[in-house]
Amino acid sequence: MKLSVLTENFAGGRFQAEHGLSYFIEYKNKRILFDTGNSDLFLANAAKLGIDIEKDADTVILSHGHWDHGDGLRYIKNKPLICHPSAFMARYRKRDMSYIGLSLTRKEVEEQFQLITTAQPYRIDRDIIFLGEIPSKNNFERQTTTFVDKKGEPDFVPDDTALAIIKDNELVVVTACSHAGICNIVDYAMEVSGIRQVKAVIGGFHLKKNDAQTKETIRYMKELNIKEIRPSHCTDLPAMAAFHEAFECEQVKTGMVFNF
Repeated sequence: MKLSVLTENFAGGRFQAEHGLSYFIEYKNKRILFDTGNSDLFLANAAKLGIDIEKDADTVILSHGHWDHGDGLRYIKNKPLICHPSAFMARYRKRDMSYIGLSLTRKEVEEQFQLITTAQPYRIDRDIIFLGEIPSKNNFERQTTTFVDKKGEPDFVPDDTALAIIKDNELVVVTACSHAGICNIVDYAMEVSGIRQVKAVIGGFHLKKNDAQTKETIRYMKELNIKEIRPSHCTDLPAMAAFHEAFECEQVKTGMVFNF
């Protein structure tokens, strides 16, 4: 399995960066564009890696309906797009009611893509699972939210999801922002796939501080004996430093290519 980082918060080498996330995943006969960042930057960085998204990507995954993960959808079309049905809801920051949802409406997306929406797990291939809605099972994640819907009600981002990829009877979990909680996500990936050995976890962990939640997450991942841990995007410096100290993980940057 090969994962190329097309968009990230931090630039690597000759690649540019923006606030957002986009990965290109190649595994067996599937070529998946996982999120698109917030602009067309993912296309430019992909080209530098020798990837032609228009020709090479056969499936697009939208992890959740936030601008920094899905506004790049404006620059591609005519592909299957898989997401949770709540990805198109209007959503705002609680502190100032600034809009953080997608630029495209559901109708526009339906005109532009072959849209598949599901809250249930969906097998893209035998060994690649779109997890759908992530249940909250632990008592240290998804306890509060800084987002609201158009009615001002709390938005816990129910559409936030991830991919579970099975390789050699181990799991690679690819997440984007982990609003659902990275431990909830890994738990559900194991439940849905039936695989208990987690080889790697990569993506945004949505941890901001080296606080109790970060410490509990590190403990959880150590107990699972996960070999490769690569927090990125919305994992802020204090939390990133804690993960580096615990696992000696490197910072994920645009242009990096990982083989799992």
